[in-house]
Amino acid sequence: MRRIQFIISLFFALSIHAQYTKFVDPKIGSEGQGRVFIGPSMPYGMVKPGPDCVSMPNAGWEKMPEAVKGFSQTHVSGTGGGQKYGNILIQPFKGSIQKTEYPQHRSAETMSLGYYSCDYIEGPHTEITTSERCAIYRFSGLDGLFVDAHTFLGIDTIPDKREAQQFVGSEVNINGEYEITGYSTVRGGWNNGGPYTVYFCLRSDVPFKKSMTQDNKYAWVMFDKPRVNIKIGISFVSTDKARQNIVSCGFDDQLAHLRSTWNGLLSKIKINASELQSRMFYTALYHTMLMPVDRSGENPNWTAVPYYDDYYAIWDTYRTSSPLITLLSPQRQRDIVNSLINIYDNEGYMPDARSGNCNGRTQGGSNADIVIADAFAKGLSGIDYEHAFKAMIKDAEVAPIDAEKEGRGGIAEYNSLGYIPYGIDRAGNRTVEYSYDDWCIAQVAKGLGYKALYDKYIKRSGNWRNLWRSDYQWHGMRGFIMPRDADGNWLDSVVWGKSKVYHPLIPYTPDTKVAPWYIPWWGTFFYEALSAEYSLSIPHYVKGLIEACGGKDRFVKRLDTFFENNHYNVANEPSFMTPYLYHWADRPELSCERIRQIIHDNYSDRPDGLPGNDDSGAMSSWLVWNMLGLYPVAGQNLYLVGSPLIKSYSIDLPNGRTLNVDAKGNRWKMKFIRHEDILKGGTLHLPDHNALAKSPKTKEAERTRAFNLSPSATTHLCKFVLNRQYRNWIVKCDLSNNDTLQLLCNNSLYCIPKTVIENAEGFCWYSPQKGSDIYKCNETFLFISFKALSELKRDGMFVYNGITWRKINADANIITVKADVDGTVMKISTSAELPWVVEMRNNPLGIDWNLELND
Repeated sequence: MRRIQFIISLFFALSIHAQYTKFVDPKIGSEGQGRVFIGPSMPYGMVKPGPDCVSMPNAGWEKMPEAVKGFSQTHVSGTGGGQKYGNILIQPFKGSIQKTEYPQHRSAETMSLGYYSCDYIEGPHTEITTSERCAIYRFSGLDGLFVDAHTFLGIDTIPDKREAQQFVGSEVNINGEYEITGYSTVRGGWNNGGPYTVYFCLRSDVPFKKSMTQDNKYAWVMFDKPRVNIKIGISFVSTDKARQNIVSCGFDDQLAHLRSTWNGLLSKIKINASELQSRMFYTALYHTMLMPVDRSGENPNWTAVPYYDDYYAIWDTYRTSSPLITLLSPQRQRDIVNSLINIYDNEGYMPDARSGNCNGRTQGGSNADIVIADAFAKGLSGIDYEHAFKAMIKDAEVAPIDAEKEGRGGIAEYNSLGYIPYGIDRAGNRTVEYSYDDWCIAQVAKGLGYKALYDKYIKRSGNWRNLWRSDYQWHGMRGFIMPRDADGNWLDSVVWGKSKVYHPLIPYTPDTKVAPWYIPWWGTFFYEALSAEYSLSIPHYVKGLIEACGGKDRFVKRLDTFFENNHYNVANEPSFMTPYLYHWADRPELSCERIRQIIHDNYSDRPDGLPGNDDSGAMSSWLVWNMLGLYPVAGQNLYLVGSPLIKSYSIDLPNGRTLNVDAKGNRWKMKFIRHEDILKGGTLHLPDHNALAKSPKTKEAERTRAFNLSPSATTHLCKFVLNRQYRNWIVKCDLSNNDTLQLLCNNSLYCIPKTVIENAEGFCWYSPQKGSDIYKCNETFLFISFKALSELKRDGMFVYNGITWRKINADANIITVKADVDGTVMKISTSAELPWVVEMRNNPLGIDWNLELND
């Protein structure tokens, strides 16, 4: 009987074990803002082959019926900003050769872990799997294969456009009847990096019936068989290395190996959950292990290993992704940390972000410091912490030549004033993040026995207080991180733009987001966040934060107000830990209620099931931790104890022990647990608290509201260039009201009295970015006043916003003017319904446009 029970139990265990990869759904997060990579990938794999659609999304794929340009071999996952990679594109085709584009349409497609396939309406069928450095394709129904070494994601016609990739060079060679080799060199992309070269070696199991190349960019090969297997080895070092990277096994064997490898990783956490929860959980765990990518031995500039690339960005991943890898795969995290140190040794700084073998861009702090401190606090072995400490000290003390690329920008001011004054890029979040970076340096200094350095950096870790405006009140809350100038003055309004004479002010409040209409993301006071968010981001001294907010009761009320008024941004990493701040105020149940509400409202197992860019698995790893009912405080050996969303689970710990966790009772025996306690294994009973907090107020109605303009309203198109960010917005002009012009731009309504249209002396610069605002304007928008136009016609000049504009050219319909002080050029229509500025060029406020008028 016992033997039968054992066999049944073993069979059940093996069945469950075999199913983990089946729970992974690559479509989750592929639509909407998630931008995850849907193609096959080995864990941390360098090669990520998949479809690139004509619209060139960041991860290549777009849902049907979007046309597919072809299949490239390199991609990132979950990223925002400009595209990166999309190198070495191939496309099966029916028909003739010598076309340089073969866009085709899918009639069906399949995605599962490690596998992608699609049928083209035009005929060819494609299947894809991959190894770490070799893509494997199985084609049928094709006549030939097109190879394009010239293309990539994010091609743009504007030279040196920020965040856009730019072509440098390529080569394509056909070597006999079975092999094509070459390379593609590209620069730029999201991190504005230098040139990187992707070498390839393509091998076919069917001889080429006919072949040709063109311009060292393209190759075409024809086959006399309808089924062809293709392998493409990829290298960042050489064509020979790409050839060496081709695997010997076939498609099915590699797919089986890939899934077995993933299954071993996913099975480290075994959950007792519903089908839906299992799909969400294991897909999120899978997404966490796609990046950074292991390129050990594939760095063309130096040979030290391990080497990882595509830290995209540590600002995103240090909070939840790195601690998850540390818990499940400490050897992997050891290699990732040692890679950071190797980058420091060879290039001078550890990255905050890195791609294409080039550091950049920094978003806030020197967050590799936190990754090292996290490893140190958790006793991760195999790391030279004395040497790592030198890299941390350099971050804290030595100003980089290019602060967007690496290091700490504004470090001289931070170290002398104790804060970064307004006017230096990202002054607010840099000050807050450097404070935590310094705390992390202090902890490593203490552990290594450097008492004087510990004292120095623990003092600096309090620098966040130097931007804490304790008397500032807003929405019933007191005390915020607010802008301050170099003389120590608090700024209720901040200047924007770089005009020599015109200095517009923006009132600065805790919910001011001065981007991207006014100034670019990287030049704001807070990067991608608000004062309301960053004022709660003091992970090393939450107790002091609570005291600064007036004590625990007021702090709880503040958190309630913060969430109820929708200031929490689930799609942005600075807010990741904020729901757990209730723990420090002795209200852990409120943390869990809020977490449940956030997940319920924002996560799902649908294609749009991620609330924001997955950011190399950051969004996904946040979900994993919260489904487990634990949350790491990155840089520390501390976890917050929540309430699991799943009934029970076990974790196979790296020391061979097992941690069994279940949800029982409704009381917190402890609010915190340390890493060493988790590694002891055994059984952990967490509270079972299923209540949901009330969902916050929503502005969806405002975002989607429609404005009813007169049928006589005219429609135009305005192509804005906003600090090298490009936006095309519809403009509608309704003059039917006798008293007020209604001008609609990007669904923001500008109400401009007729007296202003006649007599205004300047532009208003209210932003249409949100697409929901209603503005009552005392100045003109996109046009000048009739009074100014009359002066221009009469005197050849006029004054607007205090700037003198002089005529430099004119024709029957347009007068071109130029500003005396800064060379800004405007072209003004003299024959339309309003004196439209049909072109604004070289505007030092960073707002240029071309207005296309419909006659």
